[in-house]
Amino acid sequence: MTFFPGFAERRADVGDGVELRVRVGGSGPPVVLLHGHPRTHTTWHRVAPLLAAAGHTVVCPDLRGYGRSSKPPTTDDHGPYCKRAMAGDVVALMRGLGHERFAVVGHDRGSYVALRTALDHPGAVTHLAVLDCIPIVEHLDRADARFAAAWWHWFFFAQPDKPERAIGADPDAWYGALASGKAEVMGEENHADFRRAIADPATVHAMLEDYRAGLTVDRAAEEADRAAGRRVACPTLVLWSAHDDLEELHGDPLQIWADWTSDLRGGGRVDSGHHMAEEAPDELVAALVPFLTG
Repeated sequence: MTFFPGFAERRADVGDGVELRVRVGGSGPPVVLLHGHPRTHTTWHRVAPLLAAAGHTVVCPDLRGYGRSSKPPTTDDHGPYCKRAMAGDVVALMRGLGHERFAVVGHDRGSYVALRTALDHPGAVTHLAVLDCIPIVEHLDRADARFAAAWWHWFFFAQPDKPERAIGADPDAWYGALASGKAEVMGEENHADFRRAIADPATVHAMLEDYRAGLTVDRAAEEADRAAGRRVACPTLVLWSAHDDLEELHGDPLQIWADWTSDLRGGGRVDSGHHMAEEAPDELVAALVPFLTG
């Protein structure tokens, strides 16, 4: 096996009728890897085995709503897809696997779940690594015309009904799934899992609910954290893609994260496009391993 060698896939009951699809492998200090939109946990297929080989128990779930995890009914306030609910899933998952304390690595939307896990459950999170991310309120505070032009999808995805109809008309076209070389860059099995996910209307709706929660209940939660002076207590690492636009839009992400952390251990660029776990796994792991063991 070359796809998640030594890992086992299972389903985990995390309470309130929610089950997560999860892949687990390795032994040693635990670390959970949280994917972004529109990926599933299989985006980590090149990273997870390297972290396991470096001496970690590695846990890779599909976030609620994504991939083959449960898609609970939504509500008018989008609360079932807020990052607080997803963070609760992560803690319940890890406790169910016997891990009371663990490191969290999140990419893209998964970084917001990772941040919320560290803020809401400081006794559980030993290390936090956020990839291609600044807090939602920091994005919105800087939402000028350049940001709106580049990240228009945040605001389109927040609209009712229309994004489901637009994506559902041709999911492969919307997400560029059949672009030349995409399957090779992603890895064939990961690419197939991604295509299965985006072809499912229930998954597309749930992923959009993630964005709707982001601009409402998640934003409010972060504003409350900031007003209260709440910071991430554990060691924190910040990495971003050199060939994406986070730094171009907002300047040095480390300066932004300094206001949200108590023990910022640095970080920097990864020579990659946005999906660094797929495009630059060796460089990513080379940054993560000393941080997680330090």
